[in-house]
Amino acid sequence: MQNNQRKLKKEQVFEFFRIHENAHKRRFNRGMTRKIFMVPFFVCCLVAWSLAQNSANIVPNPGFEEYSGVPLGWFYSGEDFTRVMKFWSSPTAASPDIYGPKVYIPKHWRQKGFGTVGPKSGQSMIGITTFGCEEGKPHCREYVQIQLTEPIVAGQRYAVSYWYQPLQRSVRNNHLGICFTQEPISDATDSLLNHTTDIDASEILQSEEEWKQFSTEWTSDFEAQYLVLGNFKSDEETKMVIPPSQALGFGYYYIDDVLIHKLPPIIEVPVADDDLTKIKLEAGKTITLKNIYFDFDRTELLPLSYIELNKLIGLMQKHPQMEIEIKGHTDNSGSKEYNLDLSFARAKAVTNYLIQQGISSERISKRGYGDSVPIASNKSAEGRQKNRRVEFYIKTI
Repeated sequence: MQNNQRKLKKEQVFEFFRIHENAHKRRFNRGMTRKIFMVPFFVCCLVAWSLAQNSANIVPNPGFEEYSGVPLGWFYSGEDFTRVMKFWSSPTAASPDIYGPKVYIPKHWRQKGFGTVGPKSGQSMIGITTFGCEEGKPHCREYVQIQLTEPIVAGQRYAVSYWYQPLQRSVRNNHLGICFTQEPISDATDSLLNHTTDIDASEILQSEEEWKQFSTEWTSDFEAQYLVLGNFKSDEETKMVIPPSQALGFGYYYIDDVLIHKLPPIIEVPVADDDLTKIKLEAGKTITLKNIYFDFDRTELLPLSYIELNKLIGLMQKHPQMEIEIKGHTDNSGSKEYNLDLSFARAKAVTNYLIQQGISSERISKRGYGDSVPIASNKSAEGRQKNRRVEFYIKTI
């Protein structure tokens, strides 16, 4: 099916440029000079088309279609948003809004126009407040945060974009930007985040009853794992335009389809000597999986974990007879029973991902060990962190 779709798109591209090349020939009739110009133009467009087809978005759940929990109503705190939206979180106590099939918008908010537009694509989108602190708006700044499926690489060039549409009666403003961080932001207040914006919309984002795309190219000079989107400037620093009638005293934007992908040339990240792909495999050996991420006290894998797990998948595909046991471990915080349950649930999450990616369930078993097999002292934070781990034991190879 995908091959047929790609073939159709490619044929459409060829047809588009064939028609336009003929039109140029008829219109200008400049002989060989025009033909020579059209060949590199045609080739460049095909290269751009090919890159667009093969690039990978490193933002998981970019269209806000996947949910971790069931929406129980309109959101009043950042914890509610974090609980419901898969992979995304609110880095502050302020509450981004989710719009989807199972979300009920209270009448007094619907009367202000909230939720009267549909998503750019799919069935869901989000909304955040971006202006209005000086007018006394509660939660006058709202942000959304996500861990990327692979780290931002220093020196790499990226294409970055998101789709937006303002609430009809809200203020239009600029500075709806993106900040990249190495560690997640966690602020117990609902106030403005004082962070440097790496990518910013310097012009006022205006749109009348239609979705528009903000897009740019950006080269990073640092490494990062997390993306945070919102307005990081004060009201005084923010330019704004007031709508002509029934204006609300704050800015509010719907957001959908967030995209980040690498642009050529691709910078290869050096592989460490202890990387999983370089470790000698032999029966009876236990290997710790690095960079396996879970939220605190949670069992759902975070996206950056897929890098390491995809390496394990590659090894199991290379060694089709290999059978393994996934082993989950915790530190000694909590009761013995609780730690056993948590460690088993995390081992199960890893096992489920491997099976979803095509590894036979007959080749994988799982077990939770709780805090019974520490590899460091639980008396320090560093030791406890080392004990919270997922390993795989090679049964046969």
